[in-house]
Amino acid sequence: MFPAVCIERGDGLTWLREHRAEPHTRLVPSPTRASALALGFDAWQQWFSDAASQLLGWLPEGSVAIFYQSDILHAGVWIDKGQLVQRAAAAAQASLVWHKIVCRTPPGEARFGRASYSHLLCFSRGVLPPPRHAYPDVLPSDGSKTWTRGMGTAACELACRYLRQETSTQRVLDPFCGHGSALVVARRMGFDVLGIELNNKRCRTARAALARLETAPA
Repeated sequence: MFPAVCIERGDGLTWLREHRAEPHTRLVPSPTRASALALGFDAWQQWFSDAASQLLGWLPEGSVAIFYQSDILHAGVWIDKGQLVQRAAAAAQASLVWHKIVCRTPPGEARFGRASYSHLLCFSRGVLPPPRHAYPDVLPSDGSKTWTRGMGTAACELACRYLRQETSTQRVLDPFCGHGSALVVARRMGFDVLGIELNNKRCRTARAALARLETAPA
């Protein structure tokens, strides 16, 4: 049994292989690993697809995972990471519940070489009941973030608001938690949180962010 707030240093996929999914735990993953990128683009793409399949395959029936992914430009060709996750979902027999677009720069602003948007995708194992609330399909801003590859606060809040209003979630698990942005927002909304992060510096940053939240005056 994990405490209400826990950040572990380690490999997220290894952790999932060693732990069974507990009831009322939901995933908010953004798969990334520097060592996979160092192997070359083809190896990274295979690793990413395998990681997404493993994450979705770990889900118990009736549970959900919410992915935050930004498309990338490689050798003059755009790689749709949302599509990569959807292909992994099909292989894991997971269904797309919803797909949102998050603007990383103001809508209509021209940007060269980097995607100005991100995908926010929710998948489930099994059929879920219809949502009881409406949610925006496009977020005009990602919100504040602590690093360029992180998930902005606005995207985190939308994901956590859905978990609070539409699911029986008690714990939010991020197996690639980075600076812990999603977990900080989840904790503010009353969830127990568990993060896994391989990078030691990012792990310390996530722990510090949650420690500040826990000790802040009510």
